[in-house]
Amino acid sequence: MFVGHFGVGFGSKAVRPRVPLAWLVAAPVFLDLLWPLFLIAGVESVRIAPGDTAVTPLDLHDYPYSHSLLMAVVWSVLFGGAYFARHRDRAGAALLGAGVFSHWVLDFVTHRPDMPLYPGSTTLVGLGLWNSVAGTVVVEMLIFLGGVFLYARATAPRPGASHWPFRSLVFFLLFMYAGNLAGPPPPSVGAIEVAGVLMWLLVPWAAWVERTRVPTEPGRPGTNAPADTPAAPAPTSSSSSS
Repeated sequence: MFVGHFGVGFGSKAVRPRVPLAWLVAAPVFLDLLWPLFLIAGVESVRIAPGDTAVTPLDLHDYPYSHSLLMAVVWSVLFGGAYFARHRDRAGAALLGAGVFSHWVLDFVTHRPDMPLYPGSTTLVGLGLWNSVAGTVVVEMLIFLGGVFLYARATAPRPGASHWPFRSLVFFLLFMYAGNLAGPPPPSVGAIEVAGVLMWLLVPWAAWVERTRVPTEPGRPGTNAPADTPAAPAPTSSSSSS
């Protein structure tokens, strides 16, 4: 899964508007942000095998430290803990931890049985949605577009700010998704590593988006009134003397 993870991040803004979008986006893709680093370090490995599934040409046979069930729990706790240490926001930390773990849940749905329960486990799990291109696209687009919709309702453009940071990020993710589906297999494992490391740039891109939008008025999702817009003063009554 690719854009579905970002959909979870965008949609999470409606749950906890005070959490920065960069954190919300990084959480559900965090396992994929770690994966290229483990590939470069030689801790994990991947093979290019066109036809391995209908959706991806990658044989994900060895990624126990980034994508096993146990390590997904560990990374969820560490990510949420890092946010809590910085912001002292328990609810936000819990949401981010859940966001990290959502990656494993969505990958469990899409991957063929290649996800270990823990490092060294011989039990591999996965429901195999990737065997159907149509099914994968429908599920991913529902999650992604639903998340984008929730984010758009939970925030409003900052007065005078451009719409393009948000729009360009959405369009870029859709473009990359289409390229992954329709394009040729990657030429080498090194190219996979470079592309994976470049994914880290999407986190500051999300931070750029955050600077152009503000949460909508509490209790009135979808309005264009920013949450920090001061309320108009109540009218005062005056008495006239004759």
